[in-house]
Amino acid sequence: MSAADFALDRDAFGRLVLTLADASVHVGVVAVRAFPIAAPHDGIALMSGDGHELVWLDDLEQLSAPVRELLEEHLATREFVPEIKAIRSVSSFATPSIWIVDTDRGETRLVLKGEEGIRRLARSRLLIADSHGVQYLVRDIGALDRHSRKLLDRFL
Repeated sequence: MSAADFALDRDAFGRLVLTLADASVHVGVVAVRAFPIAAPHDGIALMSGDGHELVWLDDLEQLSAPVRELLEEHLATREFVPEIKAIRSVSSFATPSIWIVDTDRGETRLVLKGEEGIRRLARSRLLIADSHGVQYLVRDIGALDRHSRKLLDRFL
């Protein structure tokens, strides 16, 4: 479906409102990324409140600027995946261990329950789950400083 086949807006309560070419209106639409880590701008589904796909978007870049900004704002409120920029310290090389890390959202502390909490997404990309279920992204292991890589290598 092309961007000309629908209109997207917010209502007074902040919910997304989708109007399709057939004039049907859907309130409380939810945008969902197909590949939020690997391809965040490709494959976005607009879902009804009951979980049915209403619109499939191949690429956010094909949308008009106002619609794209509205969708990106909505997606940012739904998704919370801080990116680890540096690993300052770990309490122990045995798990569970407490990690002090710098993320793109500031310094934080996470608890790694077990080594299975570290998942390799690509050759140099990791997803680290803490004990509360928060997912932290390491976009590129090679971009981390030497100290961070050394600490991380002990768990890989």
